[in-house]
Amino acid sequence: MTRLSSRSRGILTDLWLTAPATLGMIVLIFAPVLVVVVLSFTDYQFGARSFEWIGLENYATIFTDPIGQRAVVNTLIYVAVVMPASIVLALLVALGVHEASRWMPRLAAALRAAYFLPVAATLVAMATVWQMLLHPTLGPVNQALLALGLPGQDWLSDRGLVLYTLTIIGVWETVGYNMVLFLAGLAAIPHHLYDAADIDGANRSWERFWTVTWPMLGPTTLFVMVVTATRSFRVFEIVATLTDGGPAFASDTLVFAMYREGFVYFKAGYSSAITVVFLVFVLIFTLAQFRILESRVHYR
Repeated sequence: MTRLSSRSRGILTDLWLTAPATLGMIVLIFAPVLVVVVLSFTDYQFGARSFEWIGLENYATIFTDPIGQRAVVNTLIYVAVVMPASIVLALLVALGVHEASRWMPRLAAALRAAYFLPVAATLVAMATVWQMLLHPTLGPVNQALLALGLPGQDWLSDRGLVLYTLTIIGVWETVGYNMVLFLAGLAAIPHHLYDAADIDGANRSWERFWTVTWPMLGPTTLFVMVVTATRSFRVFEIVATLTDGGPAFASDTLVFAMYREGFVYFKAGYSSAITVVFLVFVLIFTLAQFRILESRVHYR
């Protein structure tokens, strides 16, 4: 019986170890993506026995139909507001909590738990709280405005206001998650770098931040930006729970439009085209961040 060489045994071992994960990726990721891409060029509807190839008609509809355009624009606006606001606020909160942990560890632990609560809690359940807070007549938010002599607002039913209301909720939901990531990055910064900065004359908090903290947070910031962009693009729960895409599609987004067209109207082909557009947006945005920021990141 011919014995296998050590090289052949190594190759077979590698194949044996990687085959389950590779098969899982093919079956659960690559194959479904391929099916979605193929369906996006058809007019297939769930339950239909046949379909026709319609080329780029679904994609043309997304960018020419007012409802499709609204979903694209709303998603981009949501990302443009939530992403920078949640990152900046999370960094400020992380810096404060990190500093407080040195002098008041119990207070810092309480603040970490409070800020992380929106991440740990079920957003659908928390949406009920937001509905109560933003109720046009009974909500505490409008009551506070009236007490200050300001008019109340229809936060979830005003076409010009509803999307920005959702962005505020999105920032509230995302800050805690980003804070934890920044805290991990801050904890990994060697303390001797701050000692060296003091020797060089950078002994003010602002100077220490720009010369040590911010450069050393480069990898963490890049990761936070990519994760936040992905989470913002796939916003769904708050739209489905609070507004259902309304009023008059004023809060419609790509992922919610994909759900509505595919699982309410059963337009699998059109829903697949929306999915592909969503994936392309996320891919372009992620690659752009890596291309622009990767060269500026200092890996320690």
